[in-house]
Amino acid sequence: MSTSDDLFEQINIAVLDLQRAKLQTYSRPLKTLAKLLQHPDLSAINDQLIAKGDLDKFLSESASTGGSMIGSASLVWPDDKVQEIGLCLQLILRFAADPDEMADFGHRYLDPSSKIMDGVNAVTSQIIIPFARDYKTFVQQNGRPETRLKMPLSEKIFIVHGHDGEAREMVARFISHIGLEPIILHEQANRGRTVIEKVEANSDVGFAIVLLTPDDQGCRMGGELEPRARQNVLLELGYFIGKLSRERVCALKRGDLEIPSDFAGVVWENMDAAGAWKQSLSRELDAVGYDIDWNKVMK
Repeated sequence: MSTSDDLFEQINIAVLDLQRAKLQTYSRPLKTLAKLLQHPDLSAINDQLIAKGDLDKFLSESASTGGSMIGSASLVWPDDKVQEIGLCLQLILRFAADPDEMADFGHRYLDPSSKIMDGVNAVTSQIIIPFARDYKTFVQQNGRPETRLKMPLSEKIFIVHGHDGEAREMVARFISHIGLEPIILHEQANRGRTVIEKVEANSDVGFAIVLLTPDDQGCRMGGELEPRARQNVLLELGYFIGKLSRERVCALKRGDLEIPSDFAGVVWENMDAAGAWKQSLSRELDAVGYDIDWNKVMK
């Protein structure tokens, strides 16, 4: 089966629109995503995936893990990657039929806060975004789970940041906590080098995390000022995408700010106050070959 890149680009755009959506608008990109996933070119693969995962059993087993407290239940994901993708597909189709169920699901299993959109955003970042990546790989391999030799990855993780020191330290502590080595540029010796020379000298890393925080303001001529990330952050974002490839760069967005137009089509993660970003980031690290201790992630 040959599925055009254009279809996956549309799927990615729908996921991005869902990530940016508000309470009054999230149902539209959700329904668009479901419609794209039901494209005729995908029907054979979808039948294979749905046959692998029993959604009702999955939900029943997950519900049984919780007590009386909201948020105490956890999702009982299968070890089989194909089953997991099939379950995620079925969840998205069910949520599209009843968008309120998506909010309830996120509230119950992923983010027990009182805000409806927190549940929606948690489902988007922790389930839908990883699904979109894994689903594309699965389809392009004609329904065969990915088998590849894991090459050794550097344990060094470069952290690109602006003026938000709190965000930088939270990410660095988390990276250390899961057994990897955070690389922060200003902590490295200058040795008389320019900033870009220093970046190049410390770019022997396996992964880069880019913190998009509202440190500056800018606009087009005649427009209104909007919060933006610092220019050095955007420069280093592009540098690491070029050096490491997009799959080994994760952008964490904290606060409200303009996302660069050239970055459209690349999914970013929301650095939420509840800490769900840790699971999202860990999924990205896991996807490129890092051995993640999920017990440490959840602590």
